[in-house]
Amino acid sequence: MTKKDNRLLGKLLNNYINIRKRFLITTLLISFFMLYGCSNSQGQLAVKKSKADPHMIAKIDAHYKKWQKTPYRYGGTTLAGSDCSGLVMNFFKSKLSQTLPRSTAAQAQLGYKVTQPKAGDLVFFKTGRGGNGLHVGIYYADGKFLHASTSKGVIYSNLNEDYWKKHYWMTRRLTK
Repeated sequence: MTKKDNRLLGKLLNNYINIRKRFLITTLLISFFMLYGCSNSQGQLAVKKSKADPHMIAKIDAHYKKWQKTPYRYGGTTLAGSDCSGLVMNFFKSKLSQTLPRSTAAQAQLGYKVTQPKAGDLVFFKTGRGGNGLHVGIYYADGKFLHASTSKGVIYSNLNEDYWKKHYWMTRRLTK
């Protein structure tokens, strides 16, 4: 090998190293933006620790205590079995003297959208399950909400769980 060949080989090697560095940096940047730039494609939810309304918290707790052993039943509205919108409809009727529509889709049209949930707000999810692929729960406090889980019946869940973060759609306020 001549000196000229060695120089050419050196240049090729440097070019190869530079290309690999650019590729690595580009890959890292793209990965960063994919992971952090688009963390919630459905909607944004800002759950901050705030002082919850003790009267609303007590109403939600009382509703939970009454309904906690209720299994999930699509289309159900009784303690023998209830779906998510049936649980919400019963809460608003028995605890707040408000009549709500039966379906999750109709409930999603009520009130107004908010970004900072308060106790008693409705949290909606696009789950792809059930008749219309929507799910609803009643916001409690500190990221927790009450709902009728298809697998566990009436329970509290946390909005910060990966599943709920991924499927979160919006929060609507119906109360003053």
